[in-house]
Amino acid sequence: MKILLINDYGTATGGAELQMLSLRQNLIDRGHEVRLFSSKHTPVVNSPLLSDYECFGTDKRLQVLSQTVNPSAYFRLRHALADFQPDVVHIRMFLWQLSPLILPLLKNIPCLYQTATYIPICPSGTKLLPNGLPCSEQQGLPCLRHGCVTPQTWAVLMLQRQLFEQWRSGLDLVVALSHAMKEKIEAAGIKPVEVVYNGVPERPLRPPLPNLPLVAFAGRLVPEKGVSDLIKAFAQAKAFVPDAQLTIAGQGVEQNNLQALAEKLGIAQSINWLGHISRDELEKRFDAAWVQVVPSLWDEPFGNVTTEAMMRGTAVIANAVGAQPEIVQDGETGYIVPPQDIEALKDALVRLLMSRDLAEKMGQAGRDRAMAHFSENRRTENFLNLYQRIQGLYNYPSKETLSLI
Repeated sequence: MKILLINDYGTATGGAELQMLSLRQNLIDRGHEVRLFSSKHTPVVNSPLLSDYECFGTDKRLQVLSQTVNPSAYFRLRHALADFQPDVVHIRMFLWQLSPLILPLLKNIPCLYQTATYIPICPSGTKLLPNGLPCSEQQGLPCLRHGCVTPQTWAVLMLQRQLFEQWRSGLDLVVALSHAMKEKIEAAGIKPVEVVYNGVPERPLRPPLPNLPLVAFAGRLVPEKGVSDLIKAFAQAKAFVPDAQLTIAGQGVEQNNLQALAEKLGIAQSINWLGHISRDELEKRFDAAWVQVVPSLWDEPFGNVTTEAMMRGTAVIANAVGAQPEIVQDGETGYIVPPQDIEALKDALVRLLMSRDLAEKMGQAGRDRAMAHFSENRRTENFLNLYQRIQGLYNYPSKETLSLI
């Protein structure tokens, strides 16, 4: 099968990009011919472009216009379609660089759109208000009223929304990362929506847990990640498990405030701040963790950090938001607790940190679940099934037809 993957970015610098690149390799390993179309913009300076076809992209002031109407994306994709003549097109992430202008080109080709964020129903892609609270309103004037977009960009972004609505009939299927995400997207009027979970690379099971009870967190240090709640709960848990330690991997605007909170609570000496480290280094450091905590306050579409912990064999405590309750089996692979409930988070920490056997048992159960439901192979098989499904909707256009697009 010839599969064209489309993504805003063609670098190995973000979660959506890494998922797309691993899918490409998985498909190639199965004998499929796969090419990637992206913008030329690199979110991280000097990151190599790994795409086969590229178009204009930018993060400058022109971006708000180009993500609405990007002529380069239209013409370069038209060329890629004529050159490659794919059997299936898979869009992973667009509307940040690649505009809705590409959609009319895909109306006669089997095409699915796997949205990696809430951007089809929210210009910021997060469904979060500037104050960090969840947004429950439909996009439109509320985006301007709440200050999510500026008056200067609002009209252009609303045009982008209108163009997407006008041309999204060219998408045969929309795919969400979780059932929680599917519910939000369908509530905004976009149907049908299927669910395919992200895939996590398989790795060896971590070594047996050491004697020292260790709690781990990985992620950006920003308010919506809920790290302050973790620090408060950890401080309370230390009254029951005095030798417990906390390791925090990540950077962000909240780091100074979080370190000050740890000082105030008298636990600064029990926290190891790793900053930003590589994925390989993180896995090595977290092998010793009895539990990894995911205290997010917002409805994250998925939770790669959670499935990565489970694949490692680490028990997980996660907040009951977004996709987390779909991933973590409460009482089996870890615990699900109410968001911003410090007492509940403390209790879950104490249960795990006072029993290495329980941490081992839940960690193994999590690994078994990750291997069965969240592996890269499982994700790739799910997409191949969807490709075949949407292919069945079409009489394929001839080469002559494609050359005239």
